[in-house]
Amino acid sequence: MKVETTHFLNDLDRIAKSRQRISDYLSRIAETLTQAEFDGERASGKLGLEREIEDTTVASKNLKQGVFRLLVLGDMKRGKSTFLNALIGENLLPSDVNPCTALLTILRYGPEKQVTIYFNDGKPPEQIDFKDFKQRYTIAPEEAKQLEQQQQQAFPDVTHAVVEYPLPLLEKGVEIVDSPGLNDTEARNELSLGYIVNCHAILFVLRASQPCTLAERRYLENYIKDRGLSVFFLINAWDQVKEGLIDPDDAEELAAAEAKLRQVFHANLAAYCQVDGIDTYDERVFEISAISALRRRVKDSTASLEGTGFPAFMGALNTFLTQERAIAELRQARTLARQAFTRVREAIERRIPLLDQNVEELKQRISSVEPQFSQLSAIRDEFRDEIRKMRDRKARTIADSFRTYVLNLESTFEQDFLRYQPPDLNFLDFFSESRRQQFSAAAQQSFQQYVNDKFFAWTLTAEKELTAAFAELSQSAARYGASYVEVTDQITEKLTGQTIQTRASIHAEDDGTPGWAKWAMGLFSLAAGNFAGAALAATGFDFKSILLNFFTAAGVSIIATGLFGVIMGPVAFALVGLGVGALQADHARKQFAKAIKNELVKHLPQVAQEQWQPIYSAVQECFDTYEREVVKRVNEDIQSRKGELDNLLKQKESYEINRTAELDRLRNVEKTVSTECQNLESEYQSLLSVG
Repeated sequence: MKVETTHFLNDLDRIAKSRQRISDYLSRIAETLTQAEFDGERASGKLGLEREIEDTTVASKNLKQGVFRLLVLGDMKRGKSTFLNALIGENLLPSDVNPCTALLTILRYGPEKQVTIYFNDGKPPEQIDFKDFKQRYTIAPEEAKQLEQQQQQAFPDVTHAVVEYPLPLLEKGVEIVDSPGLNDTEARNELSLGYIVNCHAILFVLRASQPCTLAERRYLENYIKDRGLSVFFLINAWDQVKEGLIDPDDAEELAAAEAKLRQVFHANLAAYCQVDGIDTYDERVFEISAISALRRRVKDSTASLEGTGFPAFMGALNTFLTQERAIAELRQARTLARQAFTRVREAIERRIPLLDQNVEELKQRISSVEPQFSQLSAIRDEFRDEIRKMRDRKARTIADSFRTYVLNLESTFEQDFLRYQPPDLNFLDFFSESRRQQFSAAAQQSFQQYVNDKFFAWTLTAEKELTAAFAELSQSAARYGASYVEVTDQITEKLTGQTIQTRASIHAEDDGTPGWAKWAMGLFSLAAGNFAGAALAATGFDFKSILLNFFTAAGVSIIATGLFGVIMGPVAFALVGLGVGALQADHARKQFAKAIKNELVKHLPQVAQEQWQPIYSAVQECFDTYEREVVKRVNEDIQSRKGELDNLLKQKESYEINRTAELDRLRNVEKTVSTECQNLESEYQSLLSVG
């Protein structure tokens, strides 16, 4: 599907308006429930709807503030900023031939043009104008390369910049995170990785004249592959392919060159375009000319971008954002609305028959359901125990797998490490006092890259184990939720004297499953997130961020630096023993790798042992976070059901309840919530029909 800019903006606008309307429906449900609880204090008592009020309020706020967050990745000099300027339709970000963006920059909508720099040293944020931003926070590629070799950041005291701008694309709910080049520093790579899990889609920019460099392949292999991310690959400067031909006007030669180039990119990118075993290469890889698109849009914001590759890319991005992502997001809102209505309806159906009971009869009925409330607590405890058993089993399995992984590094180290040695690493520099520091810095960087990649490659093992574990717990949540419903039905039957009919609904999630179980099953999630946004994982929380935080806090780079410092002394001694002649030979790299390996294997057991407990604890924390939220929600549900009865009893003991007025009030609450749910459902169905 080809989509021009206007079509794309219109579709985004449609989704933004739907988000707003659904947010309003949820907000009105929350307001209705809040008012109902307030009025209940002066009538038959509260219904215990605190959880439903909180969840719908948070969901409404999230939708109102919601954005589609895109992370732009790519090596230096790939045209990332030019591409972004073409996408937003204005020459906003620094995109000259030489300077490179040196900060992680978040581009979002704002009514006024504004740049805010955020620091990590306690200094308050600083607002600057665009001219100063471009001058102060871009660097030349040569300087970036030098900083990389020295393992330094261009602006170590700065965390990120936020650029606010009144642009149509941003106003429609798109937020863009522009990252520095992949080969900036390892610390920057880890920073970008931290945003990967917090973005809806990744736009990975490559260049036709430099197909898949070592740095790009390394990043894709270690940080992108098999992580379930939505990645669009943009091969920029495709129009420049003809410039390398002997005869640029020879159509046959051009076609052959393009076909050969397409084969190269397909061979390198196909592995990263697999979604559940389905090949999505044609839907995720696009040949574009960012500079051509930018030139047209600067002259005319509505100009056709035909021939630049943008219409096909924007069509795919449009489908992804306005259909796949938007519908999945709004489906959660619908689930919460239905859940709130079900809870209200059931509470009212319990309350109405009890209005006719006198105080003594009500006390007897409340006393009769105490065994059932004990059963609810028992179900909570059984599920909690299952979570803990899974936690301890997986924590040990994953920590053990890391220890095994580290100890096995020696078997492939020599072959693997050869790929990390920079091509310009001159071993003769080792014997030059003036150049020895430069040699050591280059060697240290290559070793650090090797350790980082190996550590993060292993995280896939942990992620797969955890994904399987939480999928299993999701099934358990459904099972415990069903048992829970049976008991709550028994409570209702005992209290009201009415038999609960077999639950049947055209909607699978309307089976009465309690809210805590729906959360545990991953049917919805609510998270506050950091400034880059919340990552909503399938299990209702983001265990990947917990793991990522561990690796960031553990300081993988620090581990690598410490190891290198320990082993470099004996390695240097070994290099001296080889002599200048050996270091001039072709096998110098192999000897260097062998010398490092001989020292590395002495320290691997210590690394494996030292990191076992932190990894064990990090995995435990994933399950503990899940358990805390599950137990909290179950306890709240039990307490709200008890409170619902205690409130009624308290009111009856205080004064005579006007049954007719109370019946009208309760039915009006139910009707109002039902109406808002129906409105939300209609909005959701209209989106499905358009999609």
